[in-house]
Amino acid sequence: MKNRWAMLLAVLLIPVWATAQNAANSSFQIKGILLDSLTKEGEPYATIKIVKKEAPEHALKMLVTDMKGHFQEKVPGNKGNFIMTISSVGRNSIVKNFSVKSGEKSVDFGTMYITDASNELGQVEIVAQKPLVKADIDKIEYNVQDDPDSKSNSVLEMLRKVPLVTVDGEDNIKVNGSSSFKVYVNGKPNNMMSNNPTEVLKSMPANSIKHIEVITNPSAKYDAEGVGGILNIVTVGGGLEGYTATFSGNVSNRGAGGGVFGTIKSGKLTFSARYNYNYNNQPRSYSGGNRRTVGETDSSSSDLDYSGTSKGDGSFQSGSMEASYEIDTLRLVTMSFGLWGGKNKSDGETNTLATFPGTANELYSYVSNSHSKSSWYSIDGGIDYQRLFPVKERMLTFSYKINTRPQTSDSYSGYEYDMDNVAPDWQDFMKRMLDQHNDGSQSTTEHTLQADYTTPIGKMHTVETGVKYILRNNTAEDDRFQRAAGQQTDYEFDEDHSSHYKHLNDILAAYAGYSLKVKKLSGRLGVRYEHTIQNVKYLLGKGDNFKKDFDDVVPSASIGWKLTDMSNLRLGYNMRIYRPGIWYLNPYLNDSNPTNITQGNPNLDSEKSHAFNLSYSNFTQKFNVNLSLRYSFTNNSIEQISEMVPDTEIEGLKETTGKEVLYSTYQNIGKTKNASLSGYINWNATSNTRIYANIYGNYSYMEGANGLKNDGWNLFAYGGAQQTLPHDWRISLNVFGQTPWVMLQGKGSSYFDYGLSVNKSFFDKRLTLSAFASNFFKKYMDNTNTLEGVGFTQESWSKYSRQRFGISVSYRIGELKASVKKAARSISNDDVKGGGGGNSVQ
Repeated sequence: MKNRWAMLLAVLLIPVWATAQNAANSSFQIKGILLDSLTKEGEPYATIKIVKKEAPEHALKMLVTDMKGHFQEKVPGNKGNFIMTISSVGRNSIVKNFSVKSGEKSVDFGTMYITDASNELGQVEIVAQKPLVKADIDKIEYNVQDDPDSKSNSVLEMLRKVPLVTVDGEDNIKVNGSSSFKVYVNGKPNNMMSNNPTEVLKSMPANSIKHIEVITNPSAKYDAEGVGGILNIVTVGGGLEGYTATFSGNVSNRGAGGGVFGTIKSGKLTFSARYNYNYNNQPRSYSGGNRRTVGETDSSSSDLDYSGTSKGDGSFQSGSMEASYEIDTLRLVTMSFGLWGGKNKSDGETNTLATFPGTANELYSYVSNSHSKSSWYSIDGGIDYQRLFPVKERMLTFSYKINTRPQTSDSYSGYEYDMDNVAPDWQDFMKRMLDQHNDGSQSTTEHTLQADYTTPIGKMHTVETGVKYILRNNTAEDDRFQRAAGQQTDYEFDEDHSSHYKHLNDILAAYAGYSLKVKKLSGRLGVRYEHTIQNVKYLLGKGDNFKKDFDDVVPSASIGWKLTDMSNLRLGYNMRIYRPGIWYLNPYLNDSNPTNITQGNPNLDSEKSHAFNLSYSNFTQKFNVNLSLRYSFTNNSIEQISEMVPDTEIEGLKETTGKEVLYSTYQNIGKTKNASLSGYINWNATSNTRIYANIYGNYSYMEGANGLKNDGWNLFAYGGAQQTLPHDWRISLNVFGQTPWVMLQGKGSSYFDYGLSVNKSFFDKRLTLSAFASNFFKKYMDNTNTLEGVGFTQESWSKYSRQRFGISVSYRIGELKASVKKAARSISNDDVKGGGGGNSVQ
């Protein structure tokens, strides 16, 4: 406290003295930003001293940084050589030599980074744990890079620690209790990741991630899509310091992988690149279940019992390149290129037995075999131009982005059965079980143009506005080839069951927003208008071409109150929409399994969701807590509906037999209400001990067609402890559990998981070695699911390995402080609802 009073006294007295001594002289201005080298947070109350190089004992100016690390002050003098010294308790001092030419009025030091002092002062040791979670008026941020578990875990495993996010035992992800959310990478949307979040994030090493943002109350500048919210994954490629290069590798019972990241800087140009590759070997899994007829039965009814096994493997790779060029202090150009994707292949076998309901009388039985392979990629590039102005926080940006997402699937399925053992009146039905070869390809290409403008009005008000245009071209080709079951003849093309489909979108959007900051109060209002022209064309297969327009006005509002420097309260409302993607719309009739037929619905409308949320955050050095209460409702949600019907009632189905089959499609018939409470708690029990928990509980009520209703509670809990030991050893123990989750036509399974990891750093934390293991007491996990509908009940079970153990290593070289700068605004396309298939195209 004495030092602070002395510093403040010096700040008050020295300018008076300097003014008196140099009244006749001119002055120049210095400015800059001081950030923590690791967290990139502003360094508050750092002392800055300016001296003449030839008179270092004589201070011309002394000042301190503000709460965000900013400084700006006039210094007496008009030319010469100067020295600036920046110091802060527990930090390494920064010394800058600079010169001022005659007539020069300003010196901009830009962004500087301050590091922790490695030496000890006598017997005094300054130890602090960085907060892993930060809260803002519209988002929660989890600092993955500072979590020791990131050295050995995948991004999917780290997501279980993130507030407002749940990941169950089958790796299904939900944000704010909804599986309808969007995924961004470095502030830009990645639809491939939104379509396949589990597969991508499971394969992605967490040591390539800086932090994850959960944008819970998106403002008007974001596209209107995403009921649950937005996950923004910020990779180290966007913020790691360098010429730095970091190399990493891992090996486990599931596979192996590695990655590299590097940054170089030359003058005003900064360039960074990273690449990761992982191979994953999925141990054999087992599954099965039964379907029972409910109600009246006749000769078309049947009960099914089935069991099977499958095994697969795959690879995942991701890479990105980013560059920034500072034309001058007000103009910035940034460029980016990214690649995400992978390949999978699998083999499976299923045994099925059909009996007459309520008896053991066998109707038919068969064995089905499947072999499939698929690929899915997302390739994008973009350029942003940012123009700043002398007025602080006034900004204009222009952006262009191109993205293409090619996907392929190639599968073979065959049937083995003995017609002599088939009941006479089911033989025609069994003849529909043909060996099949399905060859599919999907692709989406989109061009996006966007302009954004932000300007302050006075000291308390900010206005933002922007326009956006998306030209999106989706295509899907599904070709079926078939032959009689068990034959070795050539496959013949089946045009009736093949489909070539185009889905063209033109989207025009405009938004306006207003924000206010008055002392401890902050608020934001916004409205967004979106006009969508949807043009659907069937090039092959059944379906009539149609054109459909959507007009959506989407409001949002939020308000925050800073209770103290460490705590705040936030209240928000937002409306979100979901336009159905091609997976939901495609009318392709999939009867590859004649007992279970699925089809899309091209007449779906976009669904609209309204959400209200109240959040409280308090972050201190010892204790962090974030609590979020949320209520949401949707009156026309898109739901999958399954029911038992005679196959003669399915339009377009060939060679019908009148037997009952399970038919599933999508409809806008859902009404949902959700109330949830999310809590994140972190307790730094000591300077070396961290105990934490992430808890999510919700109550859901759902209604559908044909009187379908369901409701219930669900609880998700994740917790653990981390201990730092002498000589840079760290150990982590984590557990998570979940109660059965509720669906419109059934409920899922409960889960329990646990894991342990140990890591040690060497060579001033440049080299890190980690060993990890999870579910090591039991190789296989079991789960069950139930489904109920008109005329049937279904129970399914699966048994698969979640046992995992292995080691990982990372090594960093380089010290130069440089990072690729990015435009503060860029393109974010998050306007499509993804489907339930891994190969869906939006």
